[in-house]
Amino acid sequence: MKEIEILVEVFTPKDTVLNILERFENVGIKKVTDNYFFDPLRTDLKPNDKGNLTRCFRLRKKGEKQLLAYKIDHFDEKGIWTYSDEHEVEVSSFEEALKIVEHLGLKPLITIENEKHTFITDKYEIVLEDVKNLGLFMEVENLDTDDERPVDVIKKEIWDFINNLGIKTSEECIYGKPELMLKKHPVVLLN
Repeated sequence: MKEIEILVEVFTPKDTVLNILERFENVGIKKVTDNYFFDPLRTDLKPNDKGNLTRCFRLRKKGEKQLLAYKIDHFDEKGIWTYSDEHEVEVSSFEEALKIVEHLGLKPLITIENEKHTFITDKYEIVLEDVKNLGLFMEVENLDTDDERPVDVIKKEIWDFINNLGIKTSEECIYGKPELMLKKHPVVLLN
């Protein structure tokens, strides 16, 4: 699935942002824990020398659901992230999935805990994320995963949408939350 989204840090107070987003369909609030893993034998699942991930493997707890995901990030000619191919599947048991991951030899990289407030429009999923030890973020994702238009055209439309909300944000984060967390809280990878 082609995932085209924009992630921004939010500087407007959380309560104000939630009031602004209430005009859209409120899907609810979920506590989410993302566990990222690296493979000591493969370089593509480790942060590169700049601390960036080009591929990642994640085990997620989202409310009552558990999901395994493998993401492949795509970058433009300047090395800026543009979109991801995300392959995700629900699993019935977090504990059993974790045992499989451990038996495959993958090691914990970083854990991200957040509270996600999700809203839907006819075109976008808007997620306000209060990320523990990182900050307040908003992710706006194009819901049409079959959209064949150029990524930059879709992203311009998402930016127009964000700018019309009246929420003070950063420029687009050129890193995902795993990279932002690793830059703020570096870890040492042990084999």
